[in-house]
Amino acid sequence: MAELRSAQWYAGTGRDAYIHRAWMRRGLPSDAFSGRPHIAIANTASELTPCNAHLDEVAASVRAGVHEAGGVPLNLPVVSLGETQVRPTAMLWRNLAAMAIEEMLRANPIDGVVLLGGCDKTIPALLMAAASVDLPAVVVPGGPMLTGTFGGTPLGCGTDVWRLSEEVRAGRLSPEEFTRSESAMIRSRGHCNTMGTASTMALLAETLGMVLPGVAGTPAPDSRLLEGAQLTGRLAVELVAADRRPSTVMTRASFYNAVVALAALGGSTNAVVHLLALAGRLGVEFGLDDVDRVGSGVPLLVDLQPAGRFLMEDFHRAGGLRAVLREIRDLLDPSARTVTGAPLVDGLEQAAIWDPEVLRPRSQPLLAEGGIAVLRGNLAPDGALVKPAAASPSLLRHRGRALVFDSVEDFHARIDDPALDVDADTVLVLRGCGPKGYPGMPEVANLPLPPKLLAQGVRDMVRVCDGRMSGTAYGTVVLHVAPEAAAGGPLGLVRTGDVIELDVPARRLHLDVTDEELARREPDPRMQARCAAPTRGWERLYVEHVRQADTGADLDFLVGSSGSAVARESH
Repeated sequence: MAELRSAQWYAGTGRDAYIHRAWMRRGLPSDAFSGRPHIAIANTASELTPCNAHLDEVAASVRAGVHEAGGVPLNLPVVSLGETQVRPTAMLWRNLAAMAIEEMLRANPIDGVVLLGGCDKTIPALLMAAASVDLPAVVVPGGPMLTGTFGGTPLGCGTDVWRLSEEVRAGRLSPEEFTRSESAMIRSRGHCNTMGTASTMALLAETLGMVLPGVAGTPAPDSRLLEGAQLTGRLAVELVAADRRPSTVMTRASFYNAVVALAALGGSTNAVVHLLALAGRLGVEFGLDDVDRVGSGVPLLVDLQPAGRFLMEDFHRAGGLRAVLREIRDLLDPSARTVTGAPLVDGLEQAAIWDPEVLRPRSQPLLAEGGIAVLRGNLAPDGALVKPAAASPSLLRHRGRALVFDSVEDFHARIDDPALDVDADTVLVLRGCGPKGYPGMPEVANLPLPPKLLAQGVRDMVRVCDGRMSGTAYGTVVLHVAPEAAAGGPLGLVRTGDVIELDVPARRLHLDVTDEELARREPDPRMQARCAAPTRGWERLYVEHVRQADTGADLDFLVGSSGSAVARESH
């Protein structure tokens, strides 16, 4: 084995090596600094990130595994982002978290790292950081929560929030009953139990090869998660010995497989922006066209909310990710490998579907095509997304008058007005919600419907937005429109009354206005006022350097890898 990276700090008899060793002794024996790999446990545990609050327990199991394999485990608390808690949106800080984690991994005397995440942005940020520093790394996802029930009905956290809140607005559920349901929504530790962004990114992290096969999707309270964490600690030491790095695991073949899995799982649209950003860190050639091309013919096999009926506890019980991958093995690139060094497809023949209602066999898919569709047209020159599996089939081809909202605040101020000029065919347009405009690209694209239409029984409408939506949400929502309105995109030129045409089979999003008319128009000054650039701090840096959604909304100066080398001593 080549000399350990940590030896650059600890080896030798000089003053600097003495300082590094002496301050780290605190109970460690002297042989901890000679030939034993130092493994950081990058831990996003935080009581303000409720979905990750249990990760200290997971870290203890990782620590035990590292010890068993002869390594030195070192807890490294890192930036944590609670999707439900931080304002204005957790996406504003994904890049900050990734940058801070990258710098801490590079700056410290470590040889490898175990990445602990769960909530939506934590696994993407950890992977982006690991990709940029490119030290041996492996992920342990924190796992989904168990299923809660209310009135005898299973609750999908996130998905049923949207459903129940619309029932309140429609006058079919009392505010008191709605409030009473919240204590049943979150039954245990863990992240959302739907196929939202957290579950999607955990499963895609395994598909990318960065999780010990079979671990992703294990419920957070399940003792098998701790077993997997301990085995992962052992594996981290092996990764260092083998010099197996993220850049050797996450190849173009891995991203190809991730898109295939995303379609079969019915996963979150947010996965696209995270995969694009991660590919940018690795220098892997991967773009929106790959998402559409690779995923478009893949059947949806997983009957989970928001696209289906069941929840993540059912998913795990029914066979989990490996069973899904077995069904689509012929669509996977067999050259992709995992952190174990073996191909992703190895052992898939041993996987089994135990409940064909939850995980459908290939011969009986939930939908023939489950991929996320990439739309283009004069309203989205650089692309937009829609998730057909979560949309109403009758709305996948649609023409309607635009009703434009220039900000989230504008939307909330007007949507409940009984006199609002809106009908079921109207296309609701919300802008000023992209990476620069909000800033941070919030999960607001799945707009609540007007109460007067809800009272008529309407439960879906076409909605168009330059922001994102929660992976737990549903509806015919066109989102991630690029370029965003605040960056000069055509969405900023739409006027109420314009006709918008959506044609998902043709992959088209079109504003029925001539090029000459669009060239004459100016962006609405009310939207421009809402999207005024921040004057200081991270928000200013973010707005000045964030790229658009079609490339992953990373910062322009973070694209690519800087490696793990540190040129100068600290003393």
